[in-house]
Amino acid sequence: MRDITRLVRRFVGILLLSTVLLIALNIAIIVIVSAHQTANGRPWTMAKETAAALQKTETGYLLPNEISDELIQENAWAIYIDNETMAVKWHTENLPDTIPSSYTISDISSLTRGYIDGYPTYTGEAKDGLVVVGYPKDRFWKHMSPSWDYYFIKNAPSIVLIVIAVNVFLIFLIYMIANSKLLKSVRPITNGIQALPSGEPVSVKEQGILSELAKKINRTSDILQEQKRDLQKKETARANWISGVSHDIRTPLSMVMGYAGQIEENEALPEADRKKARIIRQQSIKMKNLINDLNLASKLEYNMQPINPVPVNLVAVARQSVVDFMNLDMEEKYPIEWKTAEDLTTCVIQGDKELLRRAIGNLITNAQVHNPDGCEISVCVVKEDAEYKIIIEDNGVGITDEKLEKLRNTPHYMMSDSGTDEPRHGLGLLIVGQIVHAHNGTVSFDHGANGGFAVTVTFPLNI
Repeated sequence: MRDITRLVRRFVGILLLSTVLLIALNIAIIVIVSAHQTANGRPWTMAKETAAALQKTETGYLLPNEISDELIQENAWAIYIDNETMAVKWHTENLPDTIPSSYTISDISSLTRGYIDGYPTYTGEAKDGLVVVGYPKDRFWKHMSPSWDYYFIKNAPSIVLIVIAVNVFLIFLIYMIANSKLLKSVRPITNGIQALPSGEPVSVKEQGILSELAKKINRTSDILQEQKRDLQKKETARANWISGVSHDIRTPLSMVMGYAGQIEENEALPEADRKKARIIRQQSIKMKNLINDLNLASKLEYNMQPINPVPVNLVAVARQSVVDFMNLDMEEKYPIEWKTAEDLTTCVIQGDKELLRRAIGNLITNAQVHNPDGCEISVCVVKEDAEYKIIIEDNGVGITDEKLEKLRNTPHYMMSDSGTDEPRHGLGLLIVGQIVHAHNGTVSFDHGANGGFAVTVTFPLNI
């Protein structure tokens, strides 16, 4: 609806702008035309100049050649009417035959305001008489009653504004009526376009002047829905494949681990063979954990792993994970330090205890895996104003800036960096991110303070 409002606003803006421009253009044209019509005052000036130039001599009346030439150029004629006799005492040579030679007062009044025999006439005051200049019948039009109501002249500006406002309103009304059909067609189109990113099916009525565009939107929606269904089928197939493979490998892997354990414990065998059996068992355990991680990651990704939120104390979960790790570190290559403040005993959130233990355990194991020569590991739980933090850090080999940047921006554990079949990273950190995200938390990676690798898991207090 916001786009419809913006579109209507644009239409109205264009309409108002075009109206203002048209009015301004019309005013400019009127001014230009009016300026060119200032020559309308020329006939009166010509009459006055003729009257002033007319001279009375002993032989009659004489008009200078300059004025005569101007009258000839204008194709105009002139007469001189004596005040006493009201008769024509002088005239130009081109005087029409139908022009009277004597006049009454009413005739003088009539020719001053209008015409003589259809010729537009203009008067000029001469000595002891009146000069009348006449122009061709098709040269000028004279208004016979040039009087205006003073009230009309006084209120002319407001009248003009009212007329302009009425015209603008009528133009706007006509414009809106003419475009209402277009706006009705645009509304479902914009609604359909806005609904496409949601992934839901879109159906726009294919009618009106935008029916072709509606067809394209419906076709686009069908294509997106088809792609969505294909993607869901692929994701389901992949999840089922991972689950099936995990299930099928567990049984033979358990047998390998069992037999390797028996060989390892058989004291009758040489020490070298028992050592090989121990390596087989250890590697089998890693394979089993990898399969479990792969299966869990798949379930978390497709929301197949149920989350059972109950009050969980993060301090207790982190401490238990540290204890479990210490019990497994027989060679004591990875001493672990508990750095949580002694007065911090409870940090309760709503979560799944087993999944949270798995996340913290994966982070500790990650430090062990990437530091085969050993390192020191520290675990710290911190309570801040609006969040709880679990910080796991080591002083091992650390991580390069390039790998750290990739780790922070890894889109998916199954995707490769360079098009090869190798995944970007192991599943451990991915599972940590999935578990923390499922608990509305965040995970951040950074260089450790002692040159190693540090991971910070953050949970909001108001979960």
